[in-house]
Amino acid sequence: MKSTTIRLSLVENVNKFVNIVSRYPFEMDLRAGRHVVDAKSILGIFSLDLSRPITLEIYSDDCAELMEEIKPFLENV
Repeated sequence: MKSTTIRLSLVENVNKFVNIVSRYPFEMDLRAGRHVVDAKSILGIFSLDLSRPITLEIYSDDCAELMEEIKPFLENV
């Protein structure tokens, strides 16, 4: 499992992010405080407080390609 912090402050960013993560077969969750949603769910993401950084949990250790694609959304780059 890999965990990283992302920021999705714009609607366009949410759409781009979901399009990217949906292409990968492994499970991913977004965690904001005590709320956890499927990272591939646009409606789930919009239920979170997008004004703050969100934790992305990837349930795979082989996710280097995904990490490269989501670089624009990473909080600590």
